[in-house]
Amino acid sequence: MARATLIGFSAVAMWALLALMTAGSGSVPPFQLSALTFSIGTAVGLVMRLAAPPAAHPPIPPVVWLVGIAGLFGYHFFYFTALRNAPAVEASLIAYLWPLLIVVGSALLPGEKLRWHHVAGALLGLCGAFLIVSKGGGLAFDRTYAFGYAMAGLCALTWSAYSLASRRFPAVPTGVVTWFCAATAALSLACHLALEETVWPAGPGQWLAVAGLGLMPVGAAFYTWDYGVKHGNIQVLGAASYAAPLLSTLVLIAAGMAEPTLRILAACVLITAGAALAAKSMLFSRPGQPVEADA
Repeated sequence: MARATLIGFSAVAMWALLALMTAGSGSVPPFQLSALTFSIGTAVGLVMRLAAPPAAHPPIPPVVWLVGIAGLFGYHFFYFTALRNAPAVEASLIAYLWPLLIVVGSALLPGEKLRWHHVAGALLGLCGAFLIVSKGGGLAFDRTYAFGYAMAGLCALTWSAYSLASRRFPAVPTGVVTWFCAATAALSLACHLALEETVWPAGPGQWLAVAGLGLMPVGAAFYTWDYGVKHGNIQVLGAASYAAPLLSTLVLIAAGMAEPTLRILAACVLITAGAALAAKSMLFSRPGQPVEADA
């Protein structure tokens, strides 16, 4: 379980590159960028299937296709819509409720036990995420942006529901994510053609950023996340996911696009403490003792 959890956490590490690479992609509209990157993400899955052909498995239930496509496309659709209709700070914080929803929602899964330290760890992570997305300036929720806030809420619900539902189908191979990415690319293209003007990346640097997005944060990350939520400790993964905004900020600092502050240090302490608290059972279990006994 610990290995699968680490594989799942590699998705969080890759999502930390999302902001940097998105900034590097220039002025490509969101749905067009989604179509491009999910097409590359589909290619990642096809290469994986060629390198390691999937073993024979029973037919995939229709509900899995519904959950997978609605999860990947729905999350991005609601997120982009939220950012178009509400201030980015408030919308981002609402969207970042998904790790907490995963931790709390895991109590509904067969064989899972929700402990106080899982919830406490997720709440500490949420506090750390607040410090990062608010940039120290606080929040100002305005009813004028109620639609945008609702879209951000649906964004959080969609990704947490997708992750929790995936947990219920551990026998479904991770390779199926290839087709989720392909469907998301097609739906994103339809939204782009209906809602946006086409703007292509300008120059090799922006094309490299688009390729990097498709290979990692919008590519391999979805495959490792699928494996992690199906076979790892989902409560630990949920709480540890609050590391994404922190790691993203650290990447921007390293790239010279953000400044280190005491606020970032405090967020680091809160998120690290929250992840460690949520992982208490896994980190401090005795050899031979099953982690699930307290997870």
